[in-house]
Amino acid sequence: MKTDNIKEVKMDSSGRLCVYPEKEKFTGVWQTATEVHWNEKELCLYSPIPRDWSYFEWYKHIINVIKNECYCDLLLVDGTLWTDIPESLKEQILTD
Repeated sequence: MKTDNIKEVKMDSSGRLCVYPEKEKFTGVWQTATEVHWNEKELCLYSPIPRDWSYFEWYKHIINVIKNECYCDLLLVDGTLWTDIPESLKEQILTD
């Protein structure tokens, strides 16, 4: 299984949770039919705007889809940037 660092976790202006891998590209993730998408312009994975799930549940879902369907572990590192992420969500992600 491959690994890649997460360079940024971001809440975009439309309210979607975005996860930016450092190197890998997941252009085919849409084929998994999991509502996890790849933004080719921004080079990030993103969720829909949460309806029933929390942002934390979407973060975990993105990480699990990439692990189980794309065979890559995405890892938080000391240098991961947190952009427009509420502190409570950041803490929840870091302590999971």
